[in-house]
Amino acid sequence: MLRVLTSTLRFPRPWKPLETRGCSSNPGAAGREIQVCALAGPDQGIAEILMNRPSARNALGNVFVSQLLEALAELREDRQVRVLIFRSGVKGVFCAGADLKEREQMSEAEVGLFVQRLRGLMTEIASSAVMGLIETTRGLLPGAGGTQRLPRCLGVALAKELIFTGRRLSGAQAQALGLVNHAVAQNEEGNAAYHRARALAQEILPQAPIAVRLSKVAIDRGIEVDIASGMAIEGICYAQNIPTRDRLEGMAAFREKRLPRFVGE
Repeated sequence: MLRVLTSTLRFPRPWKPLETRGCSSNPGAAGREIQVCALAGPDQGIAEILMNRPSARNALGNVFVSQLLEALAELREDRQVRVLIFRSGVKGVFCAGADLKEREQMSEAEVGLFVQRLRGLMTEIASSAVMGLIETTRGLLPGAGGTQRLPRCLGVALAKELIFTGRRLSGAQAQALGLVNHAVAQNEEGNAAYHRARALAQEILPQAPIAVRLSKVAIDRGIEVDIASGMAIEGICYAQNIPTRDRLEGMAAFREKRLPRFVGE
């Protein structure tokens, strides 16, 4: 059991830089449904996935899903990215869910394959261990797998109630249930949630990146098993942090009463 866990909890090597660095500087990005933006200056290390399919309110169609998977694969290998934010480029909407008009044209076999891809997409987003991900997937990016994810988040009884009734929730209701961490009053520009997400990203950014990644692995893997196995997973994760320069830098900064300078090594 522990041998298997050790192999699955290691991060892929070698790292490589992301090719798409910033939406505005990439002339080919304008027509894409998914764009990757790398922030600069004091926000360097924060990346944004911009969903930009206004004709279908960012519905999850074939091209949209393919480009999103492609972007996530690139981000997974980018050592410079420490935090990822999902953002809509379509005013007034985040993601409309499945593209039912497109799905109507699919055969039964094609529908099955596409839903399987959606499950893989949601798993890829939720389980990415490379970055501190500001997750909007549980309540705001609807997709396949809800019958399994929602009970783990809210409990079986409440998950059944919401799924059976198809009830829509306000931001405040979602926060009260624990479906989202924060609910904010909208501003005139319509981007209050983005500003709250960016502020949270700025809190995560200066933290030790390897420790953030390993903490996410320990939490995500540990919550699925019994407490003893969870403790073993935590031990495996911490063991990977011991030989890093960042761990030594953190201890030195604490001893010298200064801010740490983490490098992700």
